[in-house]
Amino acid sequence: MSPGAVLLISFGGPEKPEEIRPFLDVVLKGRPVPPARLESVVQHYMAIGGKSPINELTRAQAAALERELDQRGLPLPVMVGMRNWHPFLKDVLKTLGDRGVQRVVGVVLSSHRGEASVDRYRGAVAAARAEVGPTAPKVVYTPTWADQPLFIDALADRVREGLAELPEPLHGRARWLFTAHSVPESMPGVEHYQADLHRTAELLAARFGSHPWRLVWQSRSGGPKDPWLGPDICDALREEAAAGAPAFLVVPIGFVVDHVEVLYDLDHEAVEVAGALHRPIARAGTVGSHPAFIRMLADLVQAAAGAA
Repeated sequence: MSPGAVLLISFGGPEKPEEIRPFLDVVLKGRPVPPARLESVVQHYMAIGGKSPINELTRAQAAALERELDQRGLPLPVMVGMRNWHPFLKDVLKTLGDRGVQRVVGVVLSSHRGEASVDRYRGAVAAARAEVGPTAPKVVYTPTWADQPLFIDALADRVREGLAELPEPLHGRARWLFTAHSVPESMPGVEHYQADLHRTAELLAARFGSHPWRLVWQSRSGGPKDPWLGPDICDALREEAAAGAPAFLVVPIGFVVDHVEVLYDLDHEAVEVAGALHRPIARAGTVGSHPAFIRMLADLVQAAAGAA
């Protein structure tokens, strides 16, 4: 049976200040988060404009993918479903079911395998389907794409754009820090997550010869005594500066669009650390709706549709 739609599956985020706390209530449901920590996250959102751009940017990806598929003779609607905010997965699946759609190609918008990066999203889809009931369409997933050439093409373009933000004499001397969201070392599947990110980093660095790079981590949460993947980017900045790095290029390979972990943790916190170290810093953009990335998504959707 051919699929009747494509579903882009993402985290979700608040789109105006009054949505921040209700959104965080959904994200943190059942987790004993201290009030001070919750308030600090609220302030992170306020510092980036009182909203997250993740929903808007994901809708742009959906529109670009729908156009690409239509040009290929595969005219499928591309819907967006969020795990933690509107439009919630259950609502989108109900809408599709009410339209008579029986099968959907699901794209979890995460580049690398892992419990937090992929499995939780698939679990959320399963829970949403169960809540919708018998009319919920079946979801057939695309694989992740850590080593897909078109993904690396898009990242390479973002690296070039980021380098252009540094003084030209530093282009060849800047230390490249590839970042991804840290997770607990004990999390199931953490070895796959690390391996996929190392593979992306290696392939991306290879596009530029032997330029030095390092995979670091960001956006750690959880108990301070629990071991998480490290080093944290801010610690790495200090270490690299002490070792003589004259400048930094930060490349968020673990994220496909900007959101609070990129716009605050990198563009505020990491920039503050680099400033204290008196080192220039630039950030490469996320792949977003880069044409190569959209073509890659279309390739994966076509393959999944053919196998459905």
